[in-house]
Amino acid sequence: MRVGLTYDLRSDYLRRGYSPEETAEFDKEETIDGLAHAIAAHGHAVDRIGNVRDLVSRLASGDRWDLVFNIAEGMHGIAREAQVPALLEAYGIPCTFSDAGVLTLCLHKGHTKAVLQAAGVATAPFLVCERAEDLARADWRARLDAIPFPLFVKPVAEGTGKGVTPRSIVRDTGDFVATVRDLLKAHDQPVLIEPYLDGREFTVGLLGSGASARTVAAMEVHLGDGAEPGLYSYFNKENWEDRVTYSIATDAQAKEAEAVALAAWRALGCRDAGRADLRAGSDGRVYFLEVNPLAGINAQVSDLPIMWRLLGRNYEDLIGIILDEAMSRAQG
Repeated sequence: MRVGLTYDLRSDYLRRGYSPEETAEFDKEETIDGLAHAIAAHGHAVDRIGNVRDLVSRLASGDRWDLVFNIAEGMHGIAREAQVPALLEAYGIPCTFSDAGVLTLCLHKGHTKAVLQAAGVATAPFLVCERAEDLARADWRARLDAIPFPLFVKPVAEGTGKGVTPRSIVRDTGDFVATVRDLLKAHDQPVLIEPYLDGREFTVGLLGSGASARTVAAMEVHLGDGAEPGLYSYFNKENWEDRVTYSIATDAQAKEAEAVALAAWRALGCRDAGRADLRAGSDGRVYFLEVNPLAGINAQVSDLPIMWRLLGRNYEDLIGIILDEAMSRAQG
């Protein structure tokens, strides 16, 4: 089978003047090399396509593939993760991971939580600040008053902890207004506001779709002495080797995290593989935070492969499962 590989190469964007934080979700050469090797190990011919603009050029020139293994995140807009799948759908070319509609929904954390709230999945109360003017509206402030301090605020459509810093934990109105204004300006997108949950943090790996979806494990995130305290921030994620450790958790609360993650995965229509992040509150319950249906896939540093490795499993087997899920769906 001829498998195309779509991705955003971090070095390409850095050369064009984008900052390290702006390119935090993009992949390094070793990630692409490792993924291509893993796909080839299953007997497939790998064609490295590149980013969405490269895909446009290749499609226009007449190139086609039996399947595209897509890890392209996109650079601009709420629908940036959906750009490659949408193009491939238009040409009738199957690809791995979730479709364009699901990727667009799940990138916007507020929309995601609204769908899950309606579906009865455990998610903490939340509010979205669309613009600075919201902060002065009486009706919006009344809704905010229903969420008790401390609060947690972050950009509504970023990954890899972008925009998450110690300032994200806000304990009074003055800090809240200043932090939200700064996030709106810095990231040019709405801000998600929810209670700060101070319990254990889990990331749950997921495979498959619909009734056949299943969890991989609940991996607990432990912040070390050198980490920014209390949150899985951009700084902590970028420097995880010295500041973060992980363990597979199997106790009752971890099993609750797996159950909530699986319910969210199915309600949102995610497929093939990904992760959900969850955290326990002071009431002992586990709440959904966000889902990543286009999760990082670096064999050494991405959360899903890390938990796979902690379980004693082989990276190439993980890639094989993702390929099998996508191919089964494409065949019918």
